[in-house]
Amino acid sequence: MTSHAFGQPGASSAGAGSRPVPLSVSGALPWLLGALVFGLALYYLVGIDEGATSVFGNTMAVHELMHDARHFLGFPCH
Repeated sequence: MTSHAFGQPGASSAGAGSRPVPLSVSGALPWLLGALVFGLALYYLVGIDEGATSVFGNTMAVHELMHDARHFLGFPCH
């Protein structure tokens, strides 16, 4: 009986010549910083932006838009 990995007869799932790809810090740093900034912005919009700390002024539009997400994630808003 032959093994079939991804539809190729005789191929193993581990891959005979597979090696990890080395990543440099200088190549990964922009992606890590971008993910951090995006995550913090999302956290602010969902969890913190309301009332006196709002960057959008005296409007509750963002609060109402994110209202259900706040409850789902456990942020107090009432």
